[in-house]
This record gives sequence, C-alpha cells and structure tokens, in this order.
Amino acid sequence: MGKKLLIHNDKVANIHTLDVYRAHGGYASVEKALKTMTPDQVTDEVKKSGLRGRGGAGFPTGMKWSFLAKPEGVPRYLVCNADESEPGTFKDRYLMEVIPHALIEGMITSSYALGANTSYIYIRGEYFYVARIVEKALAEAYAAGWLGKNILGTDFSHDCYVQVGGGAYICGEETALLESLEGKRGNPRIKPPFPAVAGLWGCPTVVNNVETIAAVVPIVNDGGEAYAKIGIGKSTGTKLISASGHINKPGVYEIELGIPVEEFIYSEEYCGGIRNRKKMKAVVAGGSSVPILPTELILKTAKGEPRLMTYESLADGGFATGTMLGSGGFIVMDEDTSIVKNLFTFTRFYHHESCGQCSPCREGTGWMEKILKKFLNGTANESDVDLLWDIQSKIEGKTICPLGEAAAWPVAAAIRHFKQEFLDVARSKKFVDVSHYDRLNKINA
Repeated sequence: MGKKLLIHNDKVANIHTLDVYRAHGGYASVEKALKTMTPDQVTDEVKKSGLRGRGGAGFPTGMKWSFLAKPEGVPRYLVCNADESEPGTFKDRYLMEVIPHALIEGMITSSYALGANTSYIYIRGEYFYVARIVEKALAEAYAAGWLGKNILGTDFSHDCYVQVGGGAYICGEETALLESLEGKRGNPRIKPPFPAVAGLWGCPTVVNNVETIAAVVPIVNDGGEAYAKIGIGKSTGTKLISASGHINKPGVYEIELGIPVEEFIYSEEYCGGIRNRKKMKAVVAGGSSVPILPTELILKTAKGEPRLMTYESLADGGFATGTMLGSGGFIVMDEDTSIVKNLFTFTRFYHHESCGQCSPCREGTGWMEKILKKFLNGTANESDVDLLWDIQSKIEGKTICPLGEAAAWPVAAAIRHFKQEFLDVARSKKFVDVSHYDRLNKINA
C-alpha cells in the first residue's frame, strides 16, 4: 500500500468541514510555519523536498518561489490555478470537493513563505459547485481566525478570495489566467516579463496549481527531506493521478512516484486492469496534450526497461518513444478504440479552445479538425496523413503559449505510432457519423 499525503483522509465523514479537518491534524503547517519558522525557512523546506509543479510542467516549486521579486512597498500575490481544463484530468476537482481545507491551509502557508498578504483561487467556470464548496470552507477559516488580520496573534495577515473563470481552457495558462483575473479577455501574455516579476496587476506573482499548493502542507509538517525520500531521483513525493478510460476502477489515486506503469494499470490497488478482459491498445499518460503511446511503449521503454510513473521514465526516449507525466490525466484505451476518432475529439477540443491570438494555432487547429473529420466521413485520402503531419509541425513552437504544442503533439504522436490505422481508415472510405459534434458547436457558439 503506497504512502498517501494528500488524500489519506478522503473517506473520513465530513472531512470537508473545519472541525473534522482540524481533528485530523488540519492547519498544523500554518501553526508551525507562523510560530517557529521564517518565510525563507519554509521556502528552503520546499526546495529540499524536490516538489515539482503538479499542473503539468513539472518545474521545481521551490526554485519558482525563489524567483519572486521583492521590491520594497510593492504587494506580492499567490494565485492558485484551479482552472483544471485538461481533458482526462480531474484530481484537483476531487481535492477541492472532498478536502477543501487542504488547499486553503496550503494557500496560507505558501503565502507566508512568499510574503503575500493576498491570494486568489481561480476556479474554472464549469466547477461552479466546487467554488461554492471552497467559499464555504474559506468562510469557516475566516470565522476561526485562520484568515484575516494577525493570524494566530502574529504579524502575518492574509486574505484569500475565490474567482470563478469563464470556462476557457486557455486560462489554464498562467498569464492568460492573470489577464482573466484582472477582468480582461484570457489571452496569454508574451514573456518576459514573467509573473514572478510582473504578474497580477503588474506585481510579483507566483502561480501554482491546486495539488502543488496542497503538497506544501505535508512538506512543512514532516520536513522537506522526509518528503524527498518518497519517490525516485528527481521525481519526489506523491502524485495524484486521474485514471479514466477502459479500466475496471477509474478514479483519483495517490501514488508514490516511481511505481511501475504496469502495476498502476493492472493491480487491484489502482486501476484493476482493462475492462471486460480486453487487451490494452494505448495510453495517454498525462492529459490529452501529451503524446499517446502504444501498449509496448507505455509498459516498457525502447531499451526494454520497465516504464515507471516518474517524470523522467515516462519521458525516456523523447517524443520518438516516450511521453510526459503532465497533469497526471491517465487515459487507458482498449483494443477496440479508434485512435483516429479519439484524435478527432482531442483536436476539435483544441480548435474550440484556441484563443485565436496566434495565427498558427488559430488556423492550424481548424485545419487539423477538418482533415480528421474527412477520415471519419469517408472522404480522406492517404495523402491527408502527410498533410496532417505537415500542419502540426507548423504549429509547434510557433505560438505565444503552449496551447499550440498541446494541439500538435497528440496529432504527431498518433501518426508516429498508429500511421497504419490512419491509412487503413482512409482506404476503407467508411462513414462515421460525427454530426453531433456540429450540433454541439452551434450550441456553444
């Protein structure tokens, strides 16, 4: 049984309430940090822990915090990115819905380390009911004195607010999120300057996702070195995984980084194997934007070594034979899955969610959706496979934000590993009805 640090109490009745959360050790990190540690000491513990951003990029959290500019007389902000819009990812929602005080405790402790007296939790618009849960928990924290003026009788004061987004995937990108938080259209900013220097309202800002901020709690409670002993190499600690697709036990799992991918998929402790005793065909390991891998490459690296649930092992081989841990949106596909149809669904999503600021993304995602639709309505030619490859190559690396890569990488990987399936579909001229997508487009327009 793997060690759990974030959702070990998720089955406790009423753990979403302050009294029950406190009874199980809640807010101990706030007491420890504010009464016995300096802000720099808290940051040092996060650095020692090796914690990496759990939203997808995997950048060292302590290092990111150390970049925060600290000009005299200028406010600093902590912003929680709870705009969890990556298809296949739902672990942050689970954490906020079931244990909202874990996030709030992490916000207070992290803000103390950063010298931020104000923080914001930016929640995606589709999570409206979750926002209400978090707001209720915030009200409890204020009433009990965990938020507000002079927390625990110290000189540290802090206010935390919830902001509901407009339901745009692009606002998961940190600078687009900041634009939206300021009341503007959620378009990504050109960097530099980076948010650590000029973020929210032009002030130094740190943006971390829900899981990252919640992980600060056990790091401060137990110490950074204890956290670093969990996991393997630079992949330290635990990770929340959103497991879905053709598995027997979909859900949110907390794993110790370093367990074999095969164990995660087939053990009864986690996914419980493939549904209906079918064979596995492919896996998207870190949310829809990361490269898909066929069974032989998700279970073992190209060198024949067991693939592990770590940042490094999943990336082994580069995009030629590897993928990314990303946000931990783990989507399993069985032998009957149409890679072409699945790719059409992903591509349609990225076309719909492109902000339109960059021409390669705005136009390229639309062209890729149109071409993939040809495969499904029986009008594609074999040459369309090469055309798809050419278009995705003209998007990657040519946009202000990573949405271009998010749209291009799934197309490139699907063709790289399943090109024959695309050719077979083109030759078959078989019609697949996708008119319901057109109806959805009209409804969303």
